Amino acid sequence: MNKVRYVYGLSSALLVGGAAISLITGSPLGAQVAQNDDAVMNRVVPVAGAPASFADLTAQLQPAVVNIATRQRVEVQNNPFAGTPFAELFNRRQGGGQQAQPQTQEAQSLGSGFIISADGIVVTNNHVISPPDTRAKLESITITLSDGTEYEADVIGADAASDLAVLKIRSDKTFPFVTFGDSSATRVGDWVVAIGNPFGLGGTVTAGIISAVYRNTGQGGAYDRYLQTDASINRGNSGGPLFDMRGNVIGINNAIFSPSGGSVGIGFAIPAETAAPIVAKLRSGQEIQRGYLGVRLQPIDEDVALSLGLPKRRGELVQMVEETGPAAKAGLKSGDVLTKVNGKDVTSEQTVSYLVANLQPGTTVPVEVLRDGKRVNISVTLGKRPSEQELAAQAQTFDPEAEEPMAPGTSDQTIEQKLGMQVMPMSAAVARSLGVPADTRGVVIAAVDPNGDAARKGLRRGDIILSANYQATPTVEALLAQVNAAIADKREAILLRIQRRTTPPAFVAVRLN
Repeated sequence: MNKVRYVYGLSSALLVGGAAISLITGSPLGAQVAQNDDAVMNRVVPVAGAPASFADLTAQLQPAVVNIATRQRVEVQNNPFAGTPFAELFNRRQGGGQQAQPQTQEAQSLGSGFIISADGIVVTNNHVISPPDTRAKLESITITLSDGTEYEADVIGADAASDLAVLKIRSDKTFPFVTFGDSSATRVGDWVVAIGNPFGLGGTVTAGIISAVYRNTGQGGAYDRYLQTDASINRGNSGGPLFDMRGNVIGINNAIFSPSGGSVGIGFAIPAETAAPIVAKLRSGQEIQRGYLGVRLQPIDEDVALSLGLPKRRGELVQMVEETGPAAKAGLKSGDVLTKVNGKDVTSEQTVSYLVANLQPGTTVPVEVLRDGKRVNISVTLGKRPSEQELAAQAQTFDPEAEEPMAPGTSDQTIEQKLGMQVMPMSAAVARSLGVPADTRGVVIAAVDPNGDAARKGLRRGDIILSANYQATPTVEALLAQVNAAIADKREAILLRIQRRTTPPAFVAVRLN
């Protein structure tokens, strides 16, 4: 599994670096320097900290580390020309004009996890058990213990934003388990051990040191804040534990930076202090709610800092403010530089997204901004952070003039088949692209089948469906409900109210396929 799904050079899980070798051998070169330099003699020199062996620690911990395998079902279109003008021609040649039915294929993924309670509660990464293909359906999860025993498992809770998931082994047995430690006490140079399932090989142990704490990888998001290690991590290590020398889980292996796809000694783990509270909520069935500001931000790089007279890596620049979001209501503006949130400095290790996401919706927090060279204090009442899918939809760019073909599987299949079009939710970003007010409520046409009745009626990408059969359609689900109602009533067409840029809304009747 690769985030270990690929993350633009990020993949998943940890290696022993050259620094470890010098510690083991006693670093004779360093001792020689100390003899020749009086200044060096006055420094505090740590005692040798490398254990003679990791075997005893591994023997105690390995029984609580598990391999995770999933089976998924994916529907794949049997028509290679689906979504193109040649689709019907292919169908006629294959079977007398009948539409080629999609085929079902099986997919698998492998990862790691660890047991945190005697009743078989397992923690892993969300991307280990959530199929990367949105068309796929998770069918089963198999947990394999270090002794080779296999069990089926169920998903108790999952959180895409933090990339964490909690599973329950289907068994009444008592299992060995490990506990979370205090990652906030972790220091650069501390020894760590990673145990996991790289490349599906089974229980594999690697050791290294902490290379950095609270590393921001530049990928953005509320949880771009990792422990970095040189312990070897590869595909399949995702979700496995990163242990300190006391046997506590201080991190959950999540990603690697790798130009080649394999370990180059730069691995990232979700800190325990971040993961433990989320795991506790998922385990108890609580909804994960996060604060939301409603701004698009840019880190302060060297050039921006020089232009504004700011310290490097301090604060974040507001690029855009959502028109109806919490920030806009509080008076934040584009061009403001956020320097503090709730009394905490905004830095590359402690971003605005992280600070806000760890506060509850409805919380009123003080925000310090730099505006026109002056520091201004503003109180903001946080909203509820949208889902990752909603955030992705908000961030996407939409070119209504682009000629996008139908791409089966990317929209609701009933709407695709019956209306001959693909639709997407409205967002503030899409509304701006279409030149309509941000509060416009409707569903946006993303692509139209050139051979369908919708295309013959002149509907095209960028048109907004305001209603169907006189019922408002603010969401894709609302449109689907009206399509299903028309099918149930055995109607052959549906009346859509369409909004197009620069023209008044108009009613268009589209025949159902």
